Amino acid sequence: MPDLVVGPHMTASLATLAALATSPPLQAGVLGTQTGQLLVGLVAVALVIIVGKFVLKLAWRLVTIAIVLVAAFFLLSTLGLI
Repeated sequence: MPDLVVGPHMTASLATLAALATSPPLQAGVLGTQTGQLLVGLVAVALVIIVGKFVLKLAWRLVTIAIVLVAAFFLLSTLGLI
């Protein structure tokens, strides 16, 4: 394990985290290779798309309701009923 220097602003938990982040098992994990990084990136993009899909589904419903309401108001105001 490399020498670890703890500055006065670092707590013991930060020092432990710094030591763990530089340990070989963590570096050899999924993010240790370009293919692993690509996999993590693609999973992140997939999560954004899945969440975006649900948000857009709700947005389309809201826009459709707004169109119907504005069209009804326009028709009623054109006929002089409002």
